[in-house]
Amino acid sequence: MRVLAAMSGGVDSAVAAARAVDAGHDVVGVHLALSRAGGTLRTGSRGCCTIEDAMDARRAADLLGIPFYVWDFSERFRDDVIDDFVSEYRAGRTPNPCMRCNEKIKFAALLERALELGFDAVCTGHYATLVDGADGRELHRASDEAKDQSYVLGVLTGEQLAHTYFPLGTTPSKAVVRAEAAERGLTVAQKPDSHDICFIPDGDTRGWLAEKVGAEQGQILDRDGAVVGTHEGAHAFTVGQRRGLQLGVPAADGKPRFVLEVRPVNNTVIVGPKEALATAEIAGSRFTWAGRAPERTAFDCHVQIRAHAEPVPARASLTAGEIAVVPTSPFDGVAPGQTAVLYDGTRVIGQFTVDRTVSTVPVSA
Repeated sequence: MRVLAAMSGGVDSAVAAARAVDAGHDVVGVHLALSRAGGTLRTGSRGCCTIEDAMDARRAADLLGIPFYVWDFSERFRDDVIDDFVSEYRAGRTPNPCMRCNEKIKFAALLERALELGFDAVCTGHYATLVDGADGRELHRASDEAKDQSYVLGVLTGEQLAHTYFPLGTTPSKAVVRAEAAERGLTVAQKPDSHDICFIPDGDTRGWLAEKVGAEQGQILDRDGAVVGTHEGAHAFTVGQRRGLQLGVPAADGKPRFVLEVRPVNNTVIVGPKEALATAEIAGSRFTWAGRAPERTAFDCHVQIRAHAEPVPARASLTAGEIAVVPTSPFDGVAPGQTAVLYDGTRVIGQFTVDRTVSTVPVSA
C-alpha cells in the first residue's frame, strides 16, 4: 500500500511507521502542526505541536529513510477541536477533545487529503486492532488492555476504517514498543507519553476556560434549591466533581457533596449526595457506527463512558433518531457532552454523544 504515516514525534507513531516500512509499504511521514503558537520545548509529558516534537518526528523519518513533511492543520484544529471544546463547556457540557481530534482531524481532514494524494491508508500509533470481517472492516480492542485506545477511535466510520492502519494493535505491551524503538535506534524510545489536554500544556483547564469563556459569579444550589455557595463561573465545574466546591453550608448529614448538574443558562451549579450521581439511562442523537450498523433497533452491548472506564453491560435502543442506553447497573456520574462507546465483546459497534441523562435519584431543584 501507499501509506501516509502520521508522526506526532512520540515513540508509538515512530514505531508504527517503522513497522509499516518493514511490511513493505510505500511510506511517507507527516507531522501535523496543530498550533501556530506552539512552544519551543515540551514540559515533560505536556505540550502539543512543539518544535521538539516536529524535530523528533523528522529524525525518526530520516532514520527510517522515508520522505517527511509538516502539514499545517492549525486552522482546522482551532475550528473543530478548540472552538468546539469552548462552546461545549459554555453550554454546560463536558467534551472529550481527543474524540473530536480523531473524528475531525486525523481521520477526516488528514485522511481526506491522503486519499486525494493517492494514498491507500493513514497509519497511526494508536493501540487498536482492525479485523476484516464478512461485512467489512471492524474496529476491535488492542491486545494490551492497559493501552487500548479503541474508545477514542469509536468515532470512526466504516469508510474511514477501510483506509486506516494500526500496526501496534497486537503488541502485548508498551514496554515492547519502547524496547523495539531503542533497538531501532530511535531517539524517542524513552520519551514520556503525552497526557491531559494537549492544547492546555500547563494543565490549568479551569484558568484556560476562564480566559476563553469569562468568569461570572453564580450560585451553587442543593437539590432543594437552597443556596449553599457561590462560584466564579459554571464552566469550571463538571458532573461528578467533588473538590474545589468551597461550599459555605455543610450537608445536613455531614457527607461530601458532588456536582450533579451544570446549568449555564442561569449560571448555577447543582450539588448533592454521591448516590444522586447514579445514572439509570443515557441518550443522544449524534451517533455513528464503526462499520456495519446493528441489525435490530434494540440490542444488548457493553458501554464505556470514559477512556479508562470499565465497560458496563447495557441494553441499547434506537427510536426517532435517538439512541438510548439503559445499563444493568447504574453508571456513575455521566455528564452531557461525554462520549459513550458501544461494544460487542472486543468489537466497537459505534458511539454517541450524551445529550441527556436520567438519574436514579432525580434532581428536584
